[in-house]
Amino acid sequence: MSPTTVVFDIGGVLIDWNPLYLYRKLLPDDETISKFLAEVCTSAWNEQFDAGMLFADGIAELTALRPEYSELIEAYWSRWHEMLGGEVEGTPQILARLKSAGVPVHAISNWSAETFPRAQSMFPFLNDFDVLVVSGRERLVKPDAAIFDLYLKRADVRAEDCIFIDDNPANIAAASRLGFQTEHFQTAAQLELRLTTLGVLAPLEEVAG
Repeated sequence: MSPTTVVFDIGGVLIDWNPLYLYRKLLPDDETISKFLAEVCTSAWNEQFDAGMLFADGIAELTALRPEYSELIEAYWSRWHEMLGGEVEGTPQILARLKSAGVPVHAISNWSAETFPRAQSMFPFLNDFDVLVVSGRERLVKPDAAIFDLYLKRADVRAEDCIFIDDNPANIAAASRLGFQTEHFQTAAQLELRLTTLGVLAPLEEVAG
């Protein structure tokens, strides 16, 4: 059955986010950066912000534990925007084509409630979703089924009527278990092929014609 609603993840699908972009300016080499991100500002630490923790609290707690890295830890907030590498090539254009064709476009994103408005100011297309669920606002994170259930209730749609697009295999698996059609994102070209095959997205030559 062809989906009627397209549900995007954001980081890694529409926007390229990576702490490396910032810490390459602050630390001497990738080996040092990898050690710092594995032992100090870890992915698990960052996930607390996606789940609703305030940056001020998280930074204060970590700085108390690792005071020798205080400036680098503080930069995670004060220079957060420097972790954004730009748009993922091609996918914002797919979003725009879907929106122009009247296809409902929604998003479920693991993102801090504090930094998401900063991303919206940098990437205006983040204001184009008909339904937007941001984990930090809801204090629920993917791949927890609860955030998908919240989305379905808020959007008033059935899982089987949606195609969910994410670059994280765990999130894809969770959505699939709930009945979503899914697309494990790798490239915009692959996504375009899947959406046109499903009949959700008109081929560019038809749009141009």
